[in-house]
Amino acid sequence: MQHLKPALIDLHYLPSIEYFCALQSFEEVIIEKQEYFVKQSYRNRCYINAAHGREMLSIPLTEKHGKVPVKDVRIDYTKKWQNNQWRTIESAYRNAPFYEHYAEEIRVAIYKNYPFLYDLNHHLLSFCLQSLKWNVKTSESVSYVLPPHENSVDLRSAISAKKPYSERLFYQPVPYYQVFGNQFVENLSLIDLLFCEGPRSPIIISQSVGKVNK
Repeated sequence: MQHLKPALIDLHYLPSIEYFCALQSFEEVIIEKQEYFVKQSYRNRCYINAAHGREMLSIPLTEKHGKVPVKDVRIDYTKKWQNNQWRTIESAYRNAPFYEHYAEEIRVAIYKNYPFLYDLNHHLLSFCLQSLKWNVKTSESVSYVLPPHENSVDLRSAISAKKPYSERLFYQPVPYYQVFGNQFVENLSLIDLLFCEGPRSPIIISQSVGKVNK
């Protein structure tokens, strides 16, 4: 089912397969730029499949007190997270079939030293959409509206890190080839799917769409 209204959604760091399942039926996406930052969320973390199983990658942020608009949240570069994170990604996926096809763009984004988390996430979302070859129009919100305008579908904070994907209806796991182990690890960052399945990734996302968009 194709949605005529645009989706209104928050930015995640290297978003999960569930995130793209939620967006799969939209031709237009509005990115929420005016919200307050939500701690312990996917806005600055994601999960990949490493040698010992599911592993979290997290972007350290500068200390802030009180409510901070998400567009003003700064990345903390006093912590040497870039080398550690890239080594983790490289170690996890260098033997994946499509690693060479996508790795350099991700590495460049991580090392670009964006001052703000929002800008890094925006860059990586654009990379993901281009890699999927999705013809999706994107824009940014100009003010925070609650409830949202009736001409959009509100997906802000719909995908929460505090609850398992199984409590939502966006995603139903469809196993695909993964580098490590015999047991499929579901709902990782999209980069797991891209590195492992490459151009088949959009097909697998379509097959993984849950009941919400069917």
